[in-house]
Amino acid sequence: MIEILLVEDDPALGRGLVVNLEHEGYKVHWVRDLQSASLANKRKTLELIILDLGLPDGSGFHFLQEIRATGSRLPVIILTAKTDEDSIVEGFQLGANDYVRKPFSDRELLARIRAAIKEPQIRSQQLRYGDLLLLVEQRQVKYNGKEVGLSPREFDILAYIVQKAETVVTREALLQEVDKSGELFDRTIDSNISHLRARFREAGIKSIQISSIYGVGYRLEKK
Repeated sequence: MIEILLVEDDPALGRGLVVNLEHEGYKVHWVRDLQSASLANKRKTLELIILDLGLPDGSGFHFLQEIRATGSRLPVIILTAKTDEDSIVEGFQLGANDYVRKPFSDRELLARIRAAIKEPQIRSQQLRYGDLLLLVEQRQVKYNGKEVGLSPREFDILAYIVQKAETVVTREALLQEVDKSGELFDRTIDSNISHLRARFREAGIKSIQISSIYGVGYRLEKK
């Protein structure tokens, strides 16, 4: 059974959605605020999030940022009364998969849910952190839509630390990940990290940095 996290503070709408979605065979976890959403998102069995923006303890955009900052590619459908273009663009830039305006029909929402759930292969081939997007199959990196040129080894290192974003990655872990032959040394990793930082500067990437953790390794984080 496909499990969906519904983040919606409107009692009538929330109850209606739970009834309709469960009637279609989905298991729904319904929460009404950001704090409860963060706790519910720890479930490893979730396959989709339906997210309202206007919540009592903040904007749903904050929750979306939290999800994508961990490297999660879980599909997110924004459900909101906001119809201005800026809100829609912001939602997609933050990593939303789809955007449904209130009021909406049950048929429309169900169609969009089915479409989002059918994209696991596409999602598995993308890594995102902030405005940084890695297309794994194409081995391309884009920042705000512009391509960033990397060597094969630089791409492998960046892909690994994006998956581990905001956690400390040791040199030993990087060596094991990108050097299957065992021919590299710590200083080679350090050199590649320096090259990655230079690529960031050349591409104008100012919102993300690779920090050195003395004696341990590195951490990808937002400035």
